[in-house]
Amino acid sequence: MGNRHLRGDGVGRAAAASQQAIGQATIRCMPRRLTRPFFQRPTLTVAREVLGARLVRVERNGLRSSGLIIEAEAYIGSEDLGCHARAGRTARNASMWGPAGHAYVYFTYGMHWCLNIVTEADGFPAAVLLRALFPLESLARMRRRRGAAGETDLTGGPAKLCQALGINRRFDGHDLCAPQAALFLDSGPRIAGENVTACPRVGLDSVPEPWRSVPWRFLIRPSALATLQPAGRAQPSRRKRSA
Repeated sequence: MGNRHLRGDGVGRAAAASQQAIGQATIRCMPRRLTRPFFQRPTLTVAREVLGARLVRVERNGLRSSGLIIEAEAYIGSEDLGCHARAGRTARNASMWGPAGHAYVYFTYGMHWCLNIVTEADGFPAAVLLRALFPLESLARMRRRRGAAGETDLTGGPAKLCQALGINRRFDGHDLCAPQAALFLDSGPRIAGENVTACPRVGLDSVPEPWRSVPWRFLIRPSALATLQPAGRAQPSRRKRSA
């Protein structure tokens, strides 16, 4: 899995509004909890179809922090040399071998957490890395957690979204499908194919081909992102390259 975890990238900060119905449906649709069969499907399918879903963290006081998933990457099996599973099963990546619909949370750069969702069959190491969110609920709490950096970019990268939602090692192995889960996904509308970009994953410059260039990163196009923006809300930043 790539080493550039601080920022999402590849989408400009400003974009013309189009496909307005997509944004309206995303905000107004009646969500339903995503259940295990959703995550038991092929990883590429999950990575593509998780776009537009809402990641929800339930705080201890019962309040919710959440955001729409706008960027995700697929990592599939031990043969994928961009995947943590390439080194075999370890204490760090053991959750990847577990049942679909569980969280795989890992620590990187000695200071950042990143959230993945385990996919496919129990015993097969595969997961979807959540790379960026469009923040929706509890923005003030997210800003407090992110500090000064959160004034301009709350959830525009894997580590940023984890910091904003307070996701850390204690969520590793968390069952996102359990009835009382403190971290879970709600459904969103299906994002049309013309509003999705597929491209190589981030941070794999030292990984050999074909794994360096496989188009297993999925992100909502800027024109569709703009329609998710409520009045007065800044569009999440996703810059060209990440630190």
